[in-house]
Amino acid sequence: MGEAFGFEGLAEFTVEAGRPDSITREKLEAIREYPVTRISVNPQTMNQETLEIIGRKHTVDQTKEAFHLARELGFDNINMDLIVGLPGEDIHMVERTLAQIRELAPDSITVHSLAVKRAARLNIFKEKYQEMSFENNQEIMDLTMKTAYEMGMGPYYLYRQKNMKGNFENVGYAKVDKAGIYNILIMEEKQPIIALGAGGSSKLVFDHGKRIERVENVKDVSNYISRIDEMIERKRKAIATWL
Repeated sequence: MGEAFGFEGLAEFTVEAGRPDSITREKLEAIREYPVTRISVNPQTMNQETLEIIGRKHTVDQTKEAFHLARELGFDNINMDLIVGLPGEDIHMVERTLAQIRELAPDSITVHSLAVKRAARLNIFKEKYQEMSFENNQEIMDLTMKTAYEMGMGPYYLYRQKNMKGNFENVGYAKVDKAGIYNILIMEEKQPIIALGAGGSSKLVFDHGKRIERVENVKDVSNYISRIDEMIERKRKAIATWL
């Protein structure tokens, strides 16, 4: 990566460290060999029963262990993603999650409101869960905001997905100088973004944001690997044509 793009003038280098059960000392040490400025350790919820319902394989303890390991290895800008509106979670369960996140003291959090497409991806529409409630309301969103403020964070970006329950926004909160630059740029749609990997969507912005062209990668990983040359050529042609 350094040979292809170089690191000079790098403003942010974020790595999605991933699900807590996939985070190891070896992986974090490998990341530390590069000028990575920000990582994400994503619990979604700190309620074990909910993790089991939505099919997440990690445990709450693994989330805590992964976070502490990252701090031990010197990562000083750690984001955590949370989802509110998960099946069966009421405001008291959200409070439990937020209390544990506050103890960990990440540098930023992103609060996602459950959307229908996300629900499908989490594999929660099994017959045994169909009667469970999906609760998200202004009181819960206000609670997440209050907790973020108590942690010394302020909101720095928001966006709304289609089919989002209650028409709430996803909100990113961060401490001073810890905001995700990429998140800001992608929302403002003023910065071209070249996406790598399965499901990546390159966004080519020109005419001072008046026109945007997108170049999509196929989502299936094996399909992406077998068609990698095609994916590269798509981006090469698009960049040559529009940028």
